[in-house]
Order: sequence, then structure tokens, then C-alpha cells
Amino acid sequence: MSKYIVLISFLFFSLNTFAQQDSIVRDSIYAIKLKPKGVISYSGLPRNPKKIWKKHPKKTFWKKLNRIGLDLSEVAFVNWNAGGSNSISGLMNVEIKRIYERGNLRWNNELLGRYGINKQKEQIVQKTDDNLEINSTIGYRKDTISNWFYSAKLNFQTQFSNGYNYPDVSNKISTLMSPAYFLLGIGSEYGANLESLNIYASPLTVKSTIVTDQDLANSGAFGVTPAVLDEEGNVIKEGEHTRTEVGILLTNEYHTKLFENIGFTNKLTLYTDYLNHFGNIDVNWELNFNFKVNNYVLAKIGSHLKYDDDIKVQEENVDGELVDVGPRIQWKQQLGIGVIVEL
Repeated sequence: MSKYIVLISFLFFSLNTFAQQDSIVRDSIYAIKLKPKGVISYSGLPRNPKKIWKKHPKKTFWKKLNRIGLDLSEVAFVNWNAGGSNSISGLMNVEIKRIYERGNLRWNNELLGRYGINKQKEQIVQKTDDNLEINSTIGYRKDTISNWFYSAKLNFQTQFSNGYNYPDVSNKISTLMSPAYFLLGIGSEYGANLESLNIYASPLTVKSTIVTDQDLANSGAFGVTPAVLDEEGNVIKEGEHTRTEVGILLTNEYHTKLFENIGFTNKLTLYTDYLNHFGNIDVNWELNFNFKVNNYVLAKIGSHLKYDDDIKVQEENVDGELVDVGPRIQWKQQLGIGVIVEL
């Protein structure tokens, strides 16, 4: 019996020693080598740890982009016979992207910000552009060959500061979170190369318009239900802060190079509500031409067209009162030359 115990103990010790050696070999790349008879010897780690990093870098499934741009323009006159007004303007752009891709899963996140101001002689500083936008799209496809993703999309938009009908700055017409737009939906996204082309279609998207400023909410700005007033104009019931819709969302984004140093970007968003005037389409359409001078200098020509059936334009009537006259097409054109830096 003792012989069997000794034999079993010897086998257990041998297997345990082999398992430890195998674990050491698998877990150590540079420090351990096996000799023909299974004897372990240590060759020592490299003196420069960077060599290890170069041979075996940490693999990441994230792509990132950090881009900051600044456009400046200035004009000054001294004894200029034709006349003119000194002015200076600036526009700041921020673009941050984080894209996760692994197997059949793709998660695209971006933060976009723009803010522009203009100052002319003897006039107050005026805002020329103001936008804060967050986008997040997560998609899954059945295999790596397919260009179709089952996707969920989130979009949030608002602005940084108060907006006015210049030169009147006594009454704001918009401000931070007034309005704010929130869209959340599920659908399908197509793109052979989603970095340059993607088309998204959602048959079920919830759109919420948020107006947190009570004065703007009471006036019914941006389509929310206005306050209820008595005959003397006193507020009986405050205006609502949100308006919620459910409808169809279609988006398209396309980036390409027309020539070596000329880039083109097209972004189009179409939305219609199922219950409130189905077929009246809200449009958000941006076109941009980017002229690259070098790695740091960029010229841009841009067009931004918007139409929202719920946003009514106000005009003065014959009595001098502001009345709603219905929705109107909104259009903005931009031309700028500035510096762009990628971090």
C-alpha cells in the first residue's frame, strides 16, 4: 500500500510541476524559454520596455477624432473715402467623435459645437451662429459581409446662449434648452463605408421639443402649447414645456472628395409626424464645401436650410401687434477661412 501512495504522490507532484511550468511559459513572452529536456531558464526582460509595447501593443476597438476650428475675419477703415464700418467676427467649431467597432457591432458617438459672434463699430456684439448637438447610433449586423445594420439612433440639439432679433436685445427669442430637440428611434442603417456614406430609416421615432424658459413656453414658442390667459392678459394656466411627436425619420450623410483639396459634405434629415398633419415634412439640410489650403488652413462655403411646420414666424400687423403668420423656410449661408487643428 505504501508503494502505491508513494507512486500516486510522485505522479501528482510531477503533474503539478508540469502545469506550473506550462502556465509560466504561456504567461511570459520574453522571460522564459524551454530547453529540450523541459528545464526552465530565464533570459531576462528587455532593458527598454518600449520594445515590448511595439511588438505587442494593446489592441483597441475605438476610433477617435478631436477637431477644433477657428474662423476669423476683420475689416478696418482709416480715412476711407467710400466709407465703411470697422468690424470683426469669429466662428468656433468643435467636432469630437468616438467610434467603437468590433465584429458585427458598431457604436458611433459625436459631439458637435458651433458658436460665432460679430462686432461692428458702435454696435453691440451679435451672435451669428449657435449650435450644440449630440449624436449616438448603435447598430448590429448579422455578418461582416452585410452593409445593413439594425440600429437605434439618438439625437439631441440645443444652443449655448440667448438669441435676439437684433438690434432689439430686450426680449430673447431663444436660449439654452429653449428650444431643445430630442429624437430617439429604431430602424435600419445602410452604408458600405459608414465613414463616408450612411442612410438611416426609422419607422418609429419619438421627437420631443423642449422649451424650459417659462416666458417662451407661455408664448407657445417652437410649437409647445401656450399659456391660457384671461381677458386682461393674466396667466390662468402656464404654457407647457414639452411637445412630443411620433413619426418617421430619414437621414442621409455623405462625405467625398471632389478634387484633391476640395471636400464635399451633405447632411439631410427628414421627419414627419404620424398624428399631427402627416405628410408635412420637417427638413434639416446642410451642404458644405471645404477647400484645404494645407494641414492647418481651411476655407469653407456652407448652406443650411431648415423648415419646421411647428415653428411659426411672427410679423407686425397694422396695429403694431406681433401675430403668427405660419411656418417659413429658414436659410443660412456661411463663408469663412480659418485654422483647423486635429488633436
